[in-house]
Parts: sequence; C-alpha cells; structure tokens
Amino acid sequence: MMSDQSMMAKLTEQAAAKGRPIVAISTGDPSGIGPEISVSALQHEEVYRICRPFLIGDLAVFAAVGLKGWNLNPSERVADMQFRFGTIDLLNMNLLECAPPLGVVNARSGQASFQYVKKAIELAMAKEVDATVTGPISKEAINLAGHRFSGHTEIYARYTGAKDYAMVLAHEHFRVIHVSTHVSLRRACDMVKKDRVLKVIQIADQACRRLGIAKPRIAVAGLNPHAGENGLFGTEEITEIIPAVAAAREQGLDVDGPIPPDTVFPKLNGGLYDICVCMYHDQGHIPTKLLGFAWDPAQEKWQAVSGVNITMGLPVVRVSVDHGTAYDIAGKGVASERSMVSAIAYAVQLALNR
Repeated sequence: MMSDQSMMAKLTEQAAAKGRPIVAISTGDPSGIGPEISVSALQHEEVYRICRPFLIGDLAVFAAVGLKGWNLNPSERVADMQFRFGTIDLLNMNLLECAPPLGVVNARSGQASFQYVKKAIELAMAKEVDATVTGPISKEAINLAGHRFSGHTEIYARYTGAKDYAMVLAHEHFRVIHVSTHVSLRRACDMVKKDRVLKVIQIADQACRRLGIAKPRIAVAGLNPHAGENGLFGTEEITEIIPAVAAAREQGLDVDGPIPPDTVFPKLNGGLYDICVCMYHDQGHIPTKLLGFAWDPAQEKWQAVSGVNITMGLPVVRVSVDHGTAYDIAGKGVASERSMVSAIAYAVQLALNR
C-alpha cells in the first residue's frame, strides 16, 4: 500500500525526469462544493511539484467563493497560464454573470458544469492538456439543463468516441472496476455477458499497469449470492462469467473468479488481489466508500472523504473525486479537498505512464 505522501514523492521524481504534465480541472457544479475544493487543492504546494494545474470555471463563481488571499489569474487560453504556486490559474468560461445560489439544484449550474466538462475534453482531445480532473456534478442539474447524460463517464464516452470503457474506483491499494454503472439493477443483471466481462478484465489489467503494477492480480466477483452456488442461485456465473475468466486466462492474464461477492472484498483489502471486477455499480462503490469515507457523529460532518474515480478505455486521461456535490455543506468552509488532491495525483500518474 502506498501512502499519499509516498505517492507524491514518487510522482515528484517522475515529473522532474519526464516533465510536469498539464492538468485541466473542471470545477463541477458551482452550487456545490466543487469550486471551493478545487481552490483548496491548489493551495497544496506538492501539487505544483508534480504537475501544471489550472481550473475551468467562471470568474464570478470564484469571486464569490473567495481565495483566502491567493492570487487569481483568469485567462481564456492555456498558453496564458502561469502554473506557479501561489497563483491559481482559471480558464474563465464567461458563462455566469453572477454566482448561482449555493446548495440548490438548478439548470444554470447544470449548464455551466456541463460546459466545463466539455471544455476539458476538448482541450485533452486537442492535446493542449495531458490529463483532466473533474469536480462533482449533479446529474439532475445537467439534465434540467437539457443534457441527457447519467454522469461524467457517459459524457466523456460521447465526446471522445470511446466504445469500450469502464469505471475504476481507487482508495489507496483498494481498486474496483465495473461491468455496468449508471443503470437500473434489473438492467445491470442483463448486462453481465461474456464479452463485456472479458473486456472489463482486460481494461482492469491495463489500468493496473498504468498505475505502476507490473503483474496485476485480478479478482472477478460473482453476480449472485455465493457466486451462484453452482447454479442454485442463478446461472450467470456458469454461462457468462466463468467463460470470460477462462478466455482472459488464455490471454495470459492473472485472473481468479468468480468469487462470492461477500468474501472477495476482504481478500482484495488484504492484498491478495490488485483489483476486483464488479458486476454492477453498488457492488463496487459500497466497499470502496466504506473504506474511504468516515462520518464524525460528534461533529456531524465527514471526517474523511477519500478515493478517486477513473474512467479507463478513453483516449484521454480522466480522473474524478469520488463524492458528490455535497449541497448541504457548500459554502460552509468544511468540505475536504483530500479526494481532489488524490484525483490530481492519479491523473498525473496515468499521464506519465501513457
């Protein structure tokens, strides 16, 4: 397991040798915590040792957020960025004349956050930036604005033309990847097919190698209780998952499964595997967030919110925070930037290992 500090130290050495990648950060829904955690993340000097970061957003929003005495460099081109610790570079989109209300789902914020993401993708596809990091958006808000997407992953797939992609969640040494994500549970079961499971196993192997794991050990979770118990509780393991695992082994991948879902995650957390292929959204999200999120009942706030969301299989690098807009605490100064700093570090690692 690599700590945040050791990861930063290693990336600092790599960036010094290969050059600091340019990282575009779309700042998320301006009615949520995205803008404030983006600013807080760039107040960590180690971030500038590993990359050249800048924010994508609106000047009006950051004037309202407040920069705590930090300099702001609003620009309209990447070429005009300073990339200097102490100055926060902002690609000003000029979409909002004034900051929208905090803590409220609204179409104005949805439209702005969608355009921030789209701009990040355009810059990455044009190779003006080496990686993109995304702040939290509201799926409801972007749909209110008329953009029919269920999340960042689907937006990136549409505007990059990617066909075979998958969502990876990572919290320190704990990593999961998903066969399906933002669909109903009923549909998710129908999507467990040999070809898709095999493709996600392959993407899992690629993801681990990009993250510096030379020989990835891959676990595959079952779909049904007890991984089907030889057909007693479902046949998807027999008809779809086992054939996919066998095909992956024939390709030389180190893969094990299907493993009962109630035992695979303790094994993953114990270091027996490097990543687990999960069959649907909550199967992977729940154990990852159980490890990375910690609620403080005494102070009634999140003590820790860590972990990142990576979309693999894209022609560009995309990493996101692994939490939502947190409307309930927006503007209160208590939101943690830890996940954003981690997302930047992972984006740098992926960019350096392309």
